[in-house]
Amino acid sequence: MPPAESEFAVPFETISTDLTNRVLTITINRPHKKNAFNVQQYNDIRDALRAARNDDDTGAVLLTGSGGAFSAGQDLSDMGATVNPQPGEIGGFAGYQEELITFDKPLLSAVNGVAVGIGVTTLFLSDIVYLAESARLRMPFVSLGIVPEAGSSLLLQQIVGPQVAAELLYTAGWISSERAQELGMCARVVPDDQLLDQMTELAETIAAQPPNSLRETKRLLMATRADALRAATEAEMDALVRTVGSPENMEAIMAFMEKRAPDFAKLRNPS
Repeated sequence: MPPAESEFAVPFETISTDLTNRVLTITINRPHKKNAFNVQQYNDIRDALRAARNDDDTGAVLLTGSGGAFSAGQDLSDMGATVNPQPGEIGGFAGYQEELITFDKPLLSAVNGVAVGIGVTTLFLSDIVYLAESARLRMPFVSLGIVPEAGSSLLLQQIVGPQVAAELLYTAGWISSERAQELGMCARVVPDDQLLDQMTELAETIAAQPPNSLRETKRLLMATRADALRAATEAEMDALVRTVGSPENMEAIMAFMEKRAPDFAKLRNPS
């Protein structure tokens, strides 16, 4: 059956969409950047989720990536514009984060490869996550001279506990799919070639349920952490404003661009 004709037929710049059997599949489509987020990608996914929220034919949303990666995180060449959106309608990272927090239909994420930074914290705001066996996760915020975002300073602790959350954030190391499942960061790990089929089957099963009951159930699940999540995201945004563009952040970005190890020691005693 071909995808239904709808407003999702309008092409986006950084994502592709397919609405079939009441499941909207959003595929992040910047493979040349390993699906790293720039302002346009944040806005495209925000707009697709917003349309899905208001579309009676969409019962659930499935988010995945193209080209062997879920998302390599923030596009470092676009970081300043992303974190500090222009006045007017909220956009960039802030608009994307807001849509994830308030989205009231089931949101499933199928992690088909590496997920870094916002590629990982998006998962904490998803209802169900499946990882491919080859998937690897990393939250490199501290190593980039910045702080966690998208409510992850709260949500990660709720998932793995405060000590493990601190270990993962302070070290900024890689997490295998097996380790992620052990920690409760995903519902299931599946063979790479079965990931999308299994997740699509699950999404279609969920989307076939009574839509009002689904939405009310998700609102109940979100209500238990709503106030704490708002407080966490506000504190994170304040800290991001302080750290993005800081000497540590700039050294980390320059080291990445120059393919060298960052030298934070020289920043400890600037005199």
